[in-house]
Amino acid sequence: MACVKIAAILRASLPDLRGGNQMPYYKAKGRKKDGLQPYNVRVNYTSESGEYIQSTKTVYGLDAAKALEREWEYEIKVKAENPVKRMTVNQLFEEYISVKKYEVRESTLDKSSRILNWYVIPFMGSVRLDKLSLKLFQNWKITMEERERPLSVTTKKNAYGELRAMLNYAVKMEYLPKNPLLKVGNFKDTSTISKAIKFYIPEQFKKYITVAREQAILKQEQEKSLYEWNFYVFFNIAFYTGMRKGEIHALRWSDIDGEYLSITRSLTQKLQQRDIETPPKNKYSVRTIQIPLPLIKVLEEHKLRLKRTFSFNEDNRILGDSRSVRDTLIQNRNILYAKLAGVDRIRIHDFRHSHASLLANMGINIQEVARRLGHAKIEMTWNTYSHLYPKEEEKAMAVLNAV
Repeated sequence: MACVKIAAILRASLPDLRGGNQMPYYKAKGRKKDGLQPYNVRVNYTSESGEYIQSTKTVYGLDAAKALEREWEYEIKVKAENPVKRMTVNQLFEEYISVKKYEVRESTLDKSSRILNWYVIPFMGSVRLDKLSLKLFQNWKITMEERERPLSVTTKKNAYGELRAMLNYAVKMEYLPKNPLLKVGNFKDTSTISKAIKFYIPEQFKKYITVAREQAILKQEQEKSLYEWNFYVFFNIAFYTGMRKGEIHALRWSDIDGEYLSITRSLTQKLQQRDIETPPKNKYSVRTIQIPLPLIKVLEEHKLRLKRTFSFNEDNRILGDSRSVRDTLIQNRNILYAKLAGVDRIRIHDFRHSHASLLANMGINIQEVARRLGHAKIEMTWNTYSHLYPKEEEKAMAVLNAV
C-alpha cells in the first residue's frame, strides 16, 4: 500500500506542514479503469495565513499518481515562494496603468487613473494582494457610502468598475486566482425613481439658439470680437449632428465636404497642458454623416465671418483658434442661454440626446440613429431611446385583423 503525502515531501520548504503517512502513495479501493489500478493522491498543509488545506484526488495508474504528485509539489512551492504575493494594490495600480496606456485613449486612461487615485488607493493602496478579502471590500463600500461629502451613485459605480477592471487584470496576470470584489457586488441606487433623459424639442432649441445668436451679435458689437460665435456654432453642431463634445472640438473645416461631415478624431482638453488629439471613442465612431440645411447655413456664415477677419485656412479647427474653446466657458454659456431663453437647462451631453430623441420621435430607423451617434452596438441606442419610438401596436393589430 502506498500514499502520496505532499506535506511530507515538502516539509523542508513549507512552514508548519502537517505530515502523516510518510509513504509516497497508496492504492485506493475500487475497480480498475482500462486495466489501471486506482490511486489516491493527497496533499495537506497549513498555509501562511494559518488555514489548514487538504485535498485528495483519485487517479488511475502509478505513472498518473507520480505526475500529479509532481504537479502539486510544484504548485505549492510556487505559492510559497512567489514574490507576487508581496505585491500591494498600489504596485498593481502602477503596473496596470503603465500597461493600459497602450490599450486605451489618453482621456480614458486619465479618467481611470484619477478615479483609482481618488477613491481606491487611499483606502487599500498599502494592502498586499494576498490579504484582499470580502470584509475589506465591504468596508471600502461602506466608507464610500459614508463620505462627509456624499458621492453620486454614478461616481460610486464608476469607482467600483475601475477597481473591478484592475483586479481582473491581476487575475489575467495570475497574481490573483479570482476577483474577490465580484462577490460583494456593485453599489445600488436606492432611489425608486429613475432619472429620465433630458432633451430639447425643436421649439425649445429654437428659443435657446436664438438667444445664443443674439449674444454673439452683441459681443461682436461691444468687443469687436468674433469669439462668442464659437458657442453659437458649437450648440448648433451638437444639436444637428449628435456629435460628442470632443469630436466637435476636433472638427476642422477640411472635414466638411458639401453636405457631408467626416468624424475621424476627438480632442481631450488638458489643464495647463496642450490639448491632445486622439482617434474617436471606438472604430464605429469614425463615420461620415449628412448634415441638414440649417447647419450648413450656420457653418457657411461662420466661414465667411472668419475669412473677412483672419487668414483663413481649411486645416483650421472650426471652433477656437490655436487652442480649443474651453469646456468651462461652454458650460457657462449653456447656463446663460437657457436662463435668457426661459427654458430648462440641460447638460452639454443632452444636446446629443436631443438629436437622437428628435430622430426617434420621427420614427427614423434605429440603425441609422446608432450610426449617426457612432455607437458600437445598436443595443446601446435601443436601450436608451426605444421608449421614444412611435407605438406600432395599432398598426400591428390592423395587419393581424386583416388576415
